[in-house]
Formats: sequence, structure tokens, C-alpha cells
Amino acid sequence: MITKVASERQGIQSIEVGFRLLDVLAKNNRPMMLRDIAKGAGMAAAKAHRYLVSFMRIGIVEQDSGTGRYDLGAYALELGLSGLGRLDPVRLSGPVLDNLCEQIHETVALAVWGTHGATIVRIVDAGSPITITLRPGTVLSLSRSATGRAFAAFCRSPFLKKMVDLELHEQAESSKTAITTCRRQLEKVLTEIREHGISRASGSLTPGINGFSAPVYDHTGHMVAAITSLGSVGEFDVEWDSATGKAMLKAAADLSHRLGYGNMPA
Repeated sequence: MITKVASERQGIQSIEVGFRLLDVLAKNNRPMMLRDIAKGAGMAAAKAHRYLVSFMRIGIVEQDSGTGRYDLGAYALELGLSGLGRLDPVRLSGPVLDNLCEQIHETVALAVWGTHGATIVRIVDAGSPITITLRPGTVLSLSRSATGRAFAAFCRSPFLKKMVDLELHEQAESSKTAITTCRRQLEKVLTEIREHGISRASGSLTPGINGFSAPVYDHTGHMVAAITSLGSVGEFDVEWDSATGKAMLKAAADLSHRLGYGNMPA
């Protein structure tokens, strides 16, 4: 005798079959003829048509009256955006950070934009004999740290601009330097960072420590986090085209992809 739980686990086969058609449409990323959809899903055209009619009734598929081609409908987009909105960069970053740490053999971290600025929320320690005083909750300088510079260069936020300006005023006052000079120096750094798609800092925040930081984007193209790596000066190569820099960009791109960046239609 089949129990109720076992029966529920079997699911509804017709739904699973029907979603093969949606998978074909999603992967082709273009309107398609019925015969091509059916072929891609491995079913007869007549059977595929019945499923597509039902999908059109609920808005997950639409048909162009002029060409007869089918495409994903407005409701499919709504479901996709809803799902993307639930993606958590902190939760999804775990495997990415672990793999990056194993690859470059350096301490890596994830930072997000918090109430007080660029804030470390997750760390994977490489076990280096060099102690790096970085803890979850640490808020980093926007002008002197690799992480802060990444946010200053790539994150679009009026509040961030105000915080950068406040920090530069404090630096100008403490160093007896004109605020215009401080702004010009930082903008030169940020321009170079934007050109390479990654930020770096060499002993400017913590003596003896170098760092890279790469931006992470969500499905809207907004920067939501930064992946940072840190190591000792002399051991940690901060050349733009270094193996570490390339690995950082790849890791940030992987996490961005998991968050839907580049997956949604323009």
C-alpha cells in the first residue's frame, strides 16, 4: 500500500512533462515555432500544443499572433524576478569563497553595504602565519581599503558619495591637505579601478597587508557585495594581471551569475 507521503513524493507527472517545454523556451532565449519546441522537449507537436494552450491561459507563455511563435510570458518574468529577489549573496557566497581560498591560498572575505558603510560579513581564513585583523562586522575605509574602494568605484548610491566626501574631509583636515587634492587623488585611483574591474590596496590601510576586492552584482546590475582577498606584502601580488587578480574576478563573476547577473533580458 502506498502511503500518503510516498504518493506526494511521486509528484504530478504531467506538470513535470509540461515544464520540459518551458525549459526549451528558457534555454533558447527566443520565440520559437511549435515544432521546434516539441522537438526540443521530445514530445509530439499535438501534445506540446495542449500544454502550451494551458500555459498561455495562466500567462506563463505567450504567442505572437503574427508569426505564431511562442515565448515565455509576463508571468514567467514575474516568477523569475521574484525568485531572483530572494537570492542572498551572503548565503550563496560560501562555496565561492571556499573555492577561492583553496585556489589562491589567501584569506578571503565577503563585504556588503551596511548602515555604516562597507562591512565584512563573512571570512574564510587561509591559516596564514600572518595575522590579519579582520572580523565580521568590521567597517572598512572607502578611500584607503581595497574593499571600500570597490564600493566607491562601482556602487551607485547618493549616501555612499556623502560618506566618501565626509571621509575625505577628515583626511584633508588630519593631513593638512586641500580637500580638492584629496578628491583628485581618489578619483584617479577609482578611474584606474573601473578600467580594470577590480580594486586594490597596498599597505595603505593596514601596514604590511595587500588586498584585492572585486564587485558582485545582482540581476538588476546593482553592486550588492564585494569579494576581498588579503595577504602579506611581498607574498601577495597586486599586479592587475596577476593570477590572484584573475581568480578574484572569476570568483566575483561566478557569484554574480548565481545572483542572476547577466541572466535577465535587457
